[in-house]
Amino acid sequence: MEETTPTTEQQTVTVIRNNSLAIPIAIVIGFGMVAAAIFLSGVFNPAPQQVVQNLPSTNPQEKVATTGPIRPIDESDHIRGNPNAEIMIIEYSDFDCPFCKNYHETMNRIMTEYGTTGKVGWAYRHFPLESRHPSAKHIAMASECVAKLGGNDAFWKFSDLVFGERGVNDPTNTARLNEFAVSSGVDGNAFNSCLESKETEPLVEEDMADGLNAGAAGTPYSLVLVGGQQGVINGAEPYQNVKSIIDTLLKQLEGKDTEKQQGQ
Repeated sequence: MEETTPTTEQQTVTVIRNNSLAIPIAIVIGFGMVAAAIFLSGVFNPAPQQVVQNLPSTNPQEKVATTGPIRPIDESDHIRGNPNAEIMIIEYSDFDCPFCKNYHETMNRIMTEYGTTGKVGWAYRHFPLESRHPSAKHIAMASECVAKLGGNDAFWKFSDLVFGERGVNDPTNTARLNEFAVSSGVDGNAFNSCLESKETEPLVEEDMADGLNAGAAGTPYSLVLVGGQQGVINGAEPYQNVKSIIDTLLKQLEGKDTEKQQGQ
């Protein structure tokens, strides 16, 4: 897959229904416009992403069609914003993926606009594609060491540095991981010891297993959780498209609240 910056013309997103749940949140975004209000069962023309090469099937549409239950968000997750937000976005990401870098910037903008209201939360989980990015799992383990030593805020500072200090198509300079860790507020020697021991590897592997179970076949891969329902943003959708998804969902939630008040 060619590593290029996604364009608006390439984008289409589908949010899929879990049949056992009730609130309609289906959204299709094509060419930057919202066409909502029906449920769909697949992903059409998913946005650019890095695709896993060593899975039995590498077709993102096939993987998304079999999306299963995911691990509930808990205290082990890295969350930016309100962990109890009405709309939670769980992203499975790879620190060396070019599309993930773009999407990380998009999500930071989303959180700047919506995170302060408490209506949207963002959870980051690991899905390193080692076949394409040999250092990705190592960087993910490093981020978990930072989280262990410095907590949630340190994790996000570290993540922002990793994504922010490289070009879109450039690999992370792993020689700078200690520098990033120290800049994030943790002790450099303790960080080195943690990383060398590989004690955080099981945490990364758990996220990878969760991602596969959730239907991920590439990165970035985001699950949208709202009103007990689960949907998918498959690929590096640009800011305006993600914003359109959130605005539509918030309007639907406001409509449900109005109906409840009128029914009382």
